[in-house]
Amino acid sequence: MSDLKVLARAAKQRLKSDFWKDCKKNFNENAGNARDRGVSEIKVKATLKGKVISTIRGEKQDEFYIKVKKMLDEEGEVSDAIGRLTDREYFSTLSYEEQQRYTLDLSNRYLAALAKYRKEKEMSKITGE
Repeated sequence: MSDLKVLARAAKQRLKSDFWKDCKKNFNENAGNARDRGVSEIKVKATLKGKVISTIRGEKQDEFYIKVKKMLDEEGEVSDAIGRLTDREYFSTLSYEEQQRYTLDLSNRYLAALAKYRKEKEMSKITGE
């Protein structure tokens, strides 16, 4: 029951702080910017919708994404990204099969983080942030 109360308080606070009014204004401004620049409005709105949902849920960027983002900001896309992201100490304790599984999982997580990074960069160009 207390979880429900916390969610209700958060929703009430969003209403009091004009959260939704600001969201609508942000949507319209960014859609207009996208239209002016010849970018898909639907893509922009979908990205903004995802940001609003993650804000409401209170989701934070995970440590892995922050590490990938820092690497990409400082050095760009590098050919040995998986090697740089590998936890060497942990990796050395794994069997051969576990190492393969770890590397594959790390690769998938990196590709997802890279896609998110590119999407954020594209949005920042459109919105001017």
